[in-house]
Amino acid sequence: MARLEKETFLLFFFILLISIDAAEASKGDCLNSKCSDSGPEIRFPFRLKSQPQHCGYPGFELSCKGNHTVLDLPYSGEFYLNSIDYEFGVLYIEDPDGCLARRLLSRPLNLSSSIFYGSSNYYYTIMNCPSPHSINQMVYTVSCLNSPGHYVYAINDWNTMGQMLNLSCNNTGTIAFDIPYLGLTWVSRNDIPRCRECEFQNRRCRFKSSGTSNETECYVWPPKGGWLKPLIIGVCIGGFVILAAAVATIKVYSMWKTDLKREKENQIKIEKFLKEYKYLKPTRYTYADIKRMTKQFKRKLGRGGFGSVFKGKLRNGTLVAVKVLEKYKGNGEDFINEVSTIGKIHHINVVSLLGFCAEGSNRALVYEFMPNRSLDKFIFSVVENTRVLLGWEKLCDIAIGIGRGIEYLHQGCDQRILHFDIKPHNILLDDNFNPKISDFGLAKLCSKVESVVSMTAARGTMGYIAPEVFSRNFGNVSYKSDVYSFGMLLLEMVGGRKNIDAQVENASQVYFPEWIYNRLIQGEEMGIRVEVEGDVEIAKKLTVVALWCIQWYPVDRPSMKNVIQMLEGGLGSLNMPPNPFPSNAPPPPPKTTTPSHENPHQSVLTVISEIE
Repeated sequence: MARLEKETFLLFFFILLISIDAAEASKGDCLNSKCSDSGPEIRFPFRLKSQPQHCGYPGFELSCKGNHTVLDLPYSGEFYLNSIDYEFGVLYIEDPDGCLARRLLSRPLNLSSSIFYGSSNYYYTIMNCPSPHSINQMVYTVSCLNSPGHYVYAINDWNTMGQMLNLSCNNTGTIAFDIPYLGLTWVSRNDIPRCRECEFQNRRCRFKSSGTSNETECYVWPPKGGWLKPLIIGVCIGGFVILAAAVATIKVYSMWKTDLKREKENQIKIEKFLKEYKYLKPTRYTYADIKRMTKQFKRKLGRGGFGSVFKGKLRNGTLVAVKVLEKYKGNGEDFINEVSTIGKIHHINVVSLLGFCAEGSNRALVYEFMPNRSLDKFIFSVVENTRVLLGWEKLCDIAIGIGRGIEYLHQGCDQRILHFDIKPHNILLDDNFNPKISDFGLAKLCSKVESVVSMTAARGTMGYIAPEVFSRNFGNVSYKSDVYSFGMLLLEMVGGRKNIDAQVENASQVYFPEWIYNRLIQGEEMGIRVEVEGDVEIAKKLTVVALWCIQWYPVDRPSMKNVIQMLEGGLGSLNMPPNPFPSNAPPPPPKTTTPSHENPHQSVLTVISEIE
């Protein structure tokens, strides 16, 4: 109660200061203006068109229409100004008719001759549906575009968009805006005042009094005067600082105590595991050994969500890659997972764990060094012809190697190992570009006789996670989830780009898997760069296999054994899979029986030769 009273007291004084500021701001010929009581405050660099020119910067003129503050953008027309953030240099606009989405769809914002530029980081796909759709954090209703029999939604999630396409919804375009406003930024332009620094210093911005240029300066705000106001300000700020420091100290102490307890529990858990594990390889190193082999972490190879990877060398001269885990990451489970899983695996297509460190809160994993780093460096490279260096035959060999590695994890060990994070970043390449699967922090073990895995939460990387991992409505989580991730990886190898890429010129290519399927089924060219005559056949084979792997329901996907057979065979023996992206009909109910086309070689579906 005492704390609440103190905060209320401080709030009262801040309100008093704001009132004093407003009174002093009214002095002079450049009044702080508003078009309405609820409208944004208009001050430098903005001014009303009715005010003198020295009250605002050129191009920052606003006007009032009734109770609305109006911004007139060249070639784009008038917008209502909802609010102005002077500290971050952002203003938020809305359409006068209350339907910004319709405005942007019919006439995209033209800022080429404006001092403003769009600051929105949210791209929404507009979907027109014949029936209502449930609203969640990824789906926003655009009620102003609704009409009888048409329900319009804005979506910024590809998985949700796929579900809506299954409900016969139509994609009507992609726009960038914040529901329901659009943010425009001015602070990063070199030809306009940089008043943001003034705002951060609790000062204001204005034109310099000397000279005729448009140079600006900061000045003290609120204006000085009298002894009472500084005293009030000092008391308020001092009390606020003391209160904030006390709250922060208590919070930091509480967090420190919680982290200390959690870290102690983690260490006990890890030491118990290592005690049972000590008679097995790999080698356990001290933290001093880790610093020595990496030369005090001199050469960093990369960084991920887990921590950083450094190049190192063992005493016998063997080069290694040392993954140093962040102290605050995980609860020890990822570390135990990786050591217990990969430490027992010996396969040419799985990276070898040579050692580890678990000393206090310091944890590290020592792997064999892969001189060609990870697969994503080649297939996503922006350097011209870097991807072509591999060649389509080598890409196919890499795909087969990855498939064999996954098949070994599923069938070659005492227990089935489900990786749950198959993606290009986790595929390492040795000096001969042989692939090796890495990063088993999310892996799960299960009996070979069990086909279903229980999970309390989704795991993996967005864009590679199978539908059933998100929702059991699509089926049970099993080794087929790795098959789905492998299929998405194959498509990225074929396309040389992320499967979801909003930067492509053609909107139909944003989701690459569906675009490439449509081209194949319609007998069109794949639009993929090839060097020699046989490359087209390899590219199509990889594509067809990938489309088999990403079937919506797990039972429709082949096992990794069948996938390898398809990759090693010829294109002529492959059949086109069913459409994984049904957009004209609702999805069928989940399947529970064994599919009749577990071996796609014997399917009666359309043969690939028919679409060439």
